[in-house]
Amino acid sequence: MAQLRKLSRPTDHRKAMLRNQVTKLFKYGRIETTHARAKETQRMAEKMITLGKRGDLHARRQVLAYIYDEDVVTKLFDEIAPKYSERKGGYTRVLKMGPRRGDGAEMAIIELL
Repeated sequence: MAQLRKLSRPTDHRKAMLRNQVTKLFKYGRIETTHARAKETQRMAEKMITLGKRGDLHARRQVLAYIYDEDVVTKLFDEIAPKYSERKGGYTRVLKMGPRRGDGAEMAIIELL
């Protein structure tokens, strides 16, 4: 089984941060974050889009258990998921930007294709 990145955070903080980043990704289409966070966000966002492609009530409830903003869930099921109906995977892209000025952390942009 693949190992999860801990991102130097306690479990509850890490889960909340990833939920927030997935929500913002679906809301705005692209976000700027560190490379490690972008890779973890990518994993969860692709799982949510796959659930959105199923489109049934159980899938919607599973997504609502992860993403608390109902407007974003509606957007996921009505706009985002149908766009990828013919695609098997790879719904997001992570682009490296270079180091952050303050602490040198590797920055990246994650965006929906």
